[in-house]
Amino acid sequence: MPTLIRLLITLIFLAGLVYAGMFVLVTFVEPTPKEVSQRIPTRELLGETEASRPAGNLPQPNVTSQPSTGQ
Repeated sequence: MPTLIRLLITLIFLAGLVYAGMFVLVTFVEPTPKEVSQRIPTRELLGETEASRPAGNLPQPNVTSQPSTGQ
């Protein structure tokens, strides 16, 4: 039984250290927001690769003039 109590006390102590560490991070660390931008090639937006595109033809976008039915 003393071994079980020692184990529980050790686990409670470790959980308290983790909780205290999270509290200190939340209290004292201020994140610095910054703008992030990343270029995405058009061929990736259209779902095409270099090998699947015929030479000399422009890719056709996946756009319809009909509204979606929402089904």
